Amino acid sequence: MRRSFIGVAPGDGTELDLEDETEQKDQPTPRMYAWARNSAAYRLARQMLTEKQLFDAISRKAREKFEDISVTQVELLAAAAVTFAYDNGALNDRAYAEIKTRSAMRGGKSKRAIAQKLSEKGVARDAVAAALAEADDLYAAVVLARKRAFGPFRKAELDEKRTAKELSAFARGGFSFELGKRVFAMSCEEADDILMAGRSL
Repeated sequence: MRRSFIGVAPGDGTELDLEDETEQKDQPTPRMYAWARNSAAYRLARQMLTEKQLFDAISRKAREKFEDISVTQVELLAAAAVTFAYDNGALNDRAYAEIKTRSAMRGGKSKRAIAQKLSEKGVARDAVAAALAEADDLYAAVVLARKRAFGPFRKAELDEKRTAKELSAFARGGFSFELGKRVFAMSCEEADDILMAGRSL
């Protein structure tokens, strides 16, 4: 950091070094650091979070809790919370991505939709790719069909309107047109076999 000197009285030869004062002001207090660690532990005990989610949550809460807190203090507290979480094994973006991917797939979400959601949560691209390596879009599309009573699970009469509704729903969910058509025309037996095989994923 570049040092700044300001004269107290012009021409009297007395200078005041303001850098130390600024650095002290921007350094969080021990009480602030203790709060950041406790807040991180509390949040991570309740749910899995990504590094970005934890950093953003601590930053937001610090601004609410501490009056006149500086931008630098907020960033230092959030960074300390993230470090504390890693040191205690409570933060792991790769594990987060894998768990969320399996859960989303069982909920009928496509690889494309899962990747977008993980990216929004701040998961790195390589961690997203690793988590999606074992994901199965066919299984997820059949799950979606079962949830929405589409294709092999259809109970309503099939007409042009119904056909367009089902195929467009697959497309909006991030599935390819070819995959949507395949599930749309699938038999109940084939769909059940895919669901049975996918339960081990």
